[in-house]
Amino acid sequence: MRFFVNKEVSGGIHFWLAPDNPRAISKVFISVDGRRTLELSAWITDDNIRAHGWHSTGQCVYMITENELPELFSANRIEIFDADTNILIFRSLREKVFLPAKLINITTTVQKNTFVEQNLFDLFQYSYFNVDRLSEEVVQSIMQGPWLTSSLITGAVIFPRYEVFFQDDNCVSGVLVQDPFVEMAARMRWLQAKKAVADDPAQNWRLGALLESVRFAAEYDLSNSRNIKRFLRMLPEPCYRFLYNPLCRQFGTRSPSDPFGPGNSIVAMEIISRIKVVGHSDYTNEYYTALLDRLGVAPIEMSHPKPSEDVLSLATLLRSVDAARDMVAFDTVISDAVRHAVGKSWG
Repeated sequence: MRFFVNKEVSGGIHFWLAPDNPRAISKVFISVDGRRTLELSAWITDDNIRAHGWHSTGQCVYMITENELPELFSANRIEIFDADTNILIFRSLREKVFLPAKLINITTTVQKNTFVEQNLFDLFQYSYFNVDRLSEEVVQSIMQGPWLTSSLITGAVIFPRYEVFFQDDNCVSGVLVQDPFVEMAARMRWLQAKKAVADDPAQNWRLGALLESVRFAAEYDLSNSRNIKRFLRMLPEPCYRFLYNPLCRQFGTRSPSDPFGPGNSIVAMEIISRIKVVGHSDYTNEYYTALLDRLGVAPIEMSHPKPSEDVLSLATLLRSVDAARDMVAFDTVISDAVRHAVGKSWG
């Protein structure tokens, strides 16, 4: 699915939406002041959309005026969503002043920290969370959308693909770099925790390429170095990719399938050095303080979840295993460099 909102057209809301099925006619539903009030199918044709190969007929365009939506200029809040995916296409609030910034907070961990989503959601006109779970076409629409001048984006994206869209002064990129051994331990425990999902035929599709890895990890007791060594020696390919220098892979490649070598760690360091707000998990509060300051937002009381004792004890074991150290050698160099720089800044 691709979409584009044209802010230059007055008198209504003008946009196009090309669905995944190029022969289908897209549908949207409109929410007025929190109530779903209207469903519309595209009725205007644009030959340029057909010429680009995005749709078989180009019938993807909407021009919503008071004829379609009588509350267009009187409603306090109007939101338009794709009817098939529930993805937000358009949002407006009368007399609401939003932050004039485009923020991407890049997730680098499987451990949940929803501070940004919970505390900054209401400050932006548009919000898109966990965009790494969306299709590439949707992510491209979001990342390059010129109408998204006030937007909050989060997710474990492969940032080199989208860095070009965050160069302007009003764009803010942020990343919290993790301790590589704690992150490796968290990922291993995450795999084991998904066993019930893997065993459920109605749900295991959610694991995608990691289904085999979850089943593999469930067979291991990771409470001692010997088992960890065997676990790392027998890794299936998707599991290896999931655990092997994930930070460098996320910032040093342009696709999950790209080959990975020592040169990618240099690229990753260069990309991270260009991100506007960089923090380290040892200084989590300081990172979010710096992010809020960059956005011009007043300080917020913080309480961040810490890794479980189970994860921390496994991380301690991993530090003593040569094979584990080799798995995150490149990430360790970057993490140590970021930790040193951040520690020096915050003293």
